[in-house]
Amino acid sequence: MSYDSSLPPRTRPSGQPQRPPKSRQPKPKPRKKRRLAKFLFGFFLMIILGLGAYAVYLYTELDGALKESSSGATSQTVPSAERAQVKPIAIVLLGMDYRPKIGGMNTDVMMVAAFNPHSKTATVVSIPRDSELGMKGYVEQKVNQFYAGFHRTARTKEGLKDAAADAYARDKTREMLGKYFGIDIDYTAVLNFQGFVDVIDKLGGVNVTVDKNMKYVDNADGTNIDLKAGEQTLNGEDALGFVRYRKSNRGTAPSSDFERNERQSQVLGAIVDKMKSVGGAIKLGGVIDVAGKNLITDIPQAQIMNILKTYYDINREDTRFLPLTGDWKSPYVYLDAKSVEAAKQALAEELSSEGRPKTSDSASPSVTK
Repeated sequence: MSYDSSLPPRTRPSGQPQRPPKSRQPKPKPRKKRRLAKFLFGFFLMIILGLGAYAVYLYTELDGALKESSSGATSQTVPSAERAQVKPIAIVLLGMDYRPKIGGMNTDVMMVAAFNPHSKTATVVSIPRDSELGMKGYVEQKVNQFYAGFHRTARTKEGLKDAAADAYARDKTREMLGKYFGIDIDYTAVLNFQGFVDVIDKLGGVNVTVDKNMKYVDNADGTNIDLKAGEQTLNGEDALGFVRYRKSNRGTAPSSDFERNERQSQVLGAIVDKMKSVGGAIKLGGVIDVAGKNLITDIPQAQIMNILKTYYDINREDTRFLPLTGDWKSPYVYLDAKSVEAAKQALAEELSSEGRPKTSDSASPSVTK
């Protein structure tokens, strides 16, 4: 602001020149608003650029992980009619109890999952590890022993080794479970227990309700389960103990295979919730990395990308978990016929062209959400 310098300045009592009168114009609020707008614009621009860079990073990580996990399937193309965006798909999910200290290839976690792109829903059926399926043409044994048996056959009778033997075991397990449930199963994915531990640790743990005190120690394989009942956040090792716990040698109550299946469903749902959270999304790169190193699957790389694009935003409420039930008569679990039939109907419904209504509670009272 200027003033007329030709006039003599007024003086204060002290004789010092008087400063020009203060402007009575309003404070420059619009300028402050513009500065705030510029700041917010710059802030959000940084977020957008950061997310863009993160998306590129995730794609790079995912591409590398898929090359590690998609055994022999990375170069396969997916016909347009078979893409996950168009066709309902079913996958066998196997959690392998393979630990270097004891060897063995028992699949102690066995699930069949069906996904429908039209209804954006999923159904996951859990099979107790000690189940005797009673299928004609298959040896009488616990269901978790079949993968290892197929693997031995691949090596001894078929002369296959390494990845080829793994592929043979996956194919035969998928074929067997497809016959059992009366559906066409498209793919198989095998995750070893270390991968399970690493994924949960990368996510910062999962929130679950431990249903009972659990203590079990096995120095031979390094198992040390020590959990107290109640709501809590479990790290990878404790979550593994939570889903595997069956018996105790430290005074706590034992657990049935059916309770284990319920716990497996709870942890799977907790993982879905954590992955969909902001914190889980930030940690997704590390999750992809460790999963790729511990997962073997025959799903083509392009199809995995299709699955992620189609179901990345699926809600836990739209996923049905159906643990099969039955009776324990040593050494097997004999599955309840009604439970099996309900699972068959639910999987068939999920794989239908329309899928199921999202509000459906399924045909079985044993369904949990």
